[in-house]
Amino acid sequence: MLKLVAQQTQHQLFTRQATSLALRSTHTASQKIPKDLLREVQASRPMPMREDFLGTNKLSTEELEKLDIGLGKHFAPETFGDKVAYRVVKMLRLLPDTYFGRDHYMRAVMLETIAAVPGMVGGMLRHMKSLRNLSEDNGWIMHLLHEAENERMHLMTWMKTLQPSLWNRLLILGAQGVFFNSYFWLYVFSPKTAHRAVGYLEEEAVVSYTHFLDDIDKGIIANGPAPPIAIEYYNLQPSASIRDVVLAIRADEALHRDANHHLSDRIASHRENIVADIQAEQLKQQQSRPVSPAH
Repeated sequence: MLKLVAQQTQHQLFTRQATSLALRSTHTASQKIPKDLLREVQASRPMPMREDFLGTNKLSTEELEKLDIGLGKHFAPETFGDKVAYRVVKMLRLLPDTYFGRDHYMRAVMLETIAAVPGMVGGMLRHMKSLRNLSEDNGWIMHLLHEAENERMHLMTWMKTLQPSLWNRLLILGAQGVFFNSYFWLYVFSPKTAHRAVGYLEEEAVVSYTHFLDDIDKGIIANGPAPPIAIEYYNLQPSASIRDVVLAIRADEALHRDANHHLSDRIASHRENIVADIQAEQLKQQQSRPVSPAH
């Protein structure tokens, strides 16, 4: 679940843009883009988190509908921190439910501007902890940053379908400011509760995208063509629709739900060394394989 995927070649359009920028900058040495920087930018194409979207075959609607997302999955609060996190998330859901109603596109934009914050905050704080302690991170930082990037790609996708009003942009600015600082301090004092809260936020995200799908199926929302950025990112069919995009993004949110509940559990059980557990599991699998008889 937490295995990261190696980076692939940058999208051709972005490559052409970056190369064009480099060529326009060659008229003076002081404006040249450093070669290593250009190489890194061209090779840093955002990658999906689920293995389902990394195959060579373009995914169809039927395949997207068969993705195992554990619809309706819920982690029952156990500790006091769990219960506080759950109640706060449920209370916060009332705000978008009241304000956006069935405006699923704008709701999704607002949701993703918030959902992309926890991974970046957690990754940043664990990066600083690693520096302070002069020790390895053992598998957290890159996963959390990848999660933040994945949520940002959701936002970039929905931004191809609408243009928020000035008022909604101001609302996003205020909500992000409040949430960033609140989550920062929560993670400082209780990373376990912070990850549990994100797990509950992602549970609600799965519910929200399920309502989005229901309204598409009922004909309340038109099922138009998928934005090209989503077709490429999720490896969808060229004829993919908005409904396909919602299915793909909902699958991502289900992954984040399970991952954050898992991370919270690891903190609670003092098993934060993810790399060591993965290595132990790999060794166990190797030892359990039958030995082929020598010829």
